[in-house]
Amino acid sequence: MDWSLIWKACIGLAGFGIALGVILAIAAKRFHVDIDPRVEEVLAALPGSNCGACGLAGCEAAAEAVVKGKATVKVCKAGGPEVGVRVGKIMGLDMGEAIPVKAHIHCRGGKSLSPLRAVYQGVNSCRAAQIVVGGGKACPFGCLGLQDCMKICPAKAILFDEEGIRRVNVKKCNGCGLCADTCPRGLIEMVPATATVFARCKSKYTGKKASSLCKVACIGCKKCEKVCPVEAIHVENGFAVIDYDKCTNCGDCAVACPTNTIQLWVANRADPEGGEFIVPEKEKIADPVS
Repeated sequence: MDWSLIWKACIGLAGFGIALGVILAIAAKRFHVDIDPRVEEVLAALPGSNCGACGLAGCEAAAEAVVKGKATVKVCKAGGPEVGVRVGKIMGLDMGEAIPVKAHIHCRGGKSLSPLRAVYQGVNSCRAAQIVVGGGKACPFGCLGLQDCMKICPAKAILFDEEGIRRVNVKKCNGCGLCADTCPRGLIEMVPATATVFARCKSKYTGKKASSLCKVACIGCKKCEKVCPVEAIHVENGFAVIDYDKCTNCGDCAVACPTNTIQLWVANRADPEGGEFIVPEKEKIADPVS
């Protein structure tokens, strides 16, 4: 065995390794890209779910976009308002306090209250049903009860009740607003988490036309307007709209509503969904929250 050849091969390989290491070190130094430390901070503030709801390729891409000014500090929809405030602080912006919000669905006209005009058989999507002559529901403004909002909700807070209407588990809802963005009929609204009075209809029909399609439809009678002590509710486009900046949750409008379209939310910690809607007795209710 010629040991000299072995030693020469070892020396050659060692020399090649050293040369390659030097080249890589020079390349790393020359092509080094400084990473803004805020990227890691923003990334840590994001949920880390990589859901893509922001339209970017995951949370890391979102963090980089925020730091580079290509996305706003509110880029993360899945995280809700609180994440936006945290990211804003990292970026040196005063975002104020995050006001907790929850999703509210403006429809309670289920199978027993609002008849079907046809049986929809197709893609399990409200958008698809809306295109196909508005789905099977008689009311052209009501909840179609399909899966768009449920599928997009990162918190799995959208439920399906026995009446065929979507409803929100307020204990799980993080206020991201994705469901509101996806509803083709604009029935989902983000409201303050402290709200306890809700107008549960967006029918643009009024009077008998509205009530013929749904027993609990808003008929635009304006009785709610007349009794509100702070002028926080008005009938717009045929249905009652609550201004939550003014609303004091007194419940007078719910008491006055002849069709029980306006209801009160009674909180209940023992309830898996956080509480329930109730129809108030026709007398003033001072505080509906337990």
